[in-house]
Amino acid sequence: MKKKQIEDIKTILTSQKEINLSRKKLKQIPLSDQCKEIILGSLLGDGSLQIQKNYKDARFYIRHSQVQEEYFQWKASRLIEISSNASIQYSEKSGYSQNKKLLFQSRALPQLTEINEMTHNGGRRLIIRRRWLNHLTPLSLAIWWLDDGSIISLGRKGVLCTDGFDEDSVKLLAHYLEVVWNVYTHVGPIKRDRKYGNYSKKLYYRLWFGTEELKKFLRIILPYIPVKSMLKKAILLYKDAELQQRWISEMKLLNPKFSEEIDLILQEKQKLRE
Repeated sequence: MKKKQIEDIKTILTSQKEINLSRKKLKQIPLSDQCKEIILGSLLGDGSLQIQKNYKDARFYIRHSQVQEEYFQWKASRLIEISSNASIQYSEKSGYSQNKKLLFQSRALPQLTEINEMTHNGGRRLIIRRRWLNHLTPLSLAIWWLDDGSIISLGRKGVLCTDGFDEDSVKLLAHYLEVVWNVYTHVGPIKRDRKYGNYSKKLYYRLWFGTEELKKFLRIILPYIPVKSMLKKAILLYKDAELQQRWISEMKLLNPKFSEEIDLILQEKQKLRE
């Protein structure tokens, strides 16, 4: 066996050992499974873990627009074990949005510090690694999509806005979705003139879904969409009435508690398209 092959095998084994160790460590963190699933999914979307100055433990933060209040309140209600009486806050509109912001701030907890150490480089910058991506569940993927996913191209394709990650990280996310969930995405650039802090980026990389791959992904997350106001992020639009009804029937089968709401949201979307 060639030296290069031996080195490659050692790398794979080391990586697998790290994944197994992190998997064991995460299970031992004394938080509910659902709480951990929401935190990990949110880290890819609208959530963050931070250690404030003069604190030794991390806090978990979520920020949403007021138009997503039902979804925000659902998240907050599932994070009671890390929250306090002052966890939910409201702020005035800022930036380009005209809507007020809803903020969730957890208590500073050692359990969150452990998750922070697994997911961040030196506890400060989020790092995309398989060692923690492998802990994502269908609920985690649903949170990620509801935070940063959108249906585009007249209602039949999709995109995950991964603007906060570099190209290599986005490619790793694409590889993870393909290997673990059998969902293929295309990593493609998009130009935007935005400013983040003291620097500006003009080129971002996003995950793009074709129609069939988007349907595969939505079938995974549909049973875990928790509130009716977010069902709009799973409704594909077709000109062909038979294809449309077929998809709506699938949605109702996968998330039966919102059957009536699915019909109403479809009607609203169709009116907007006319």
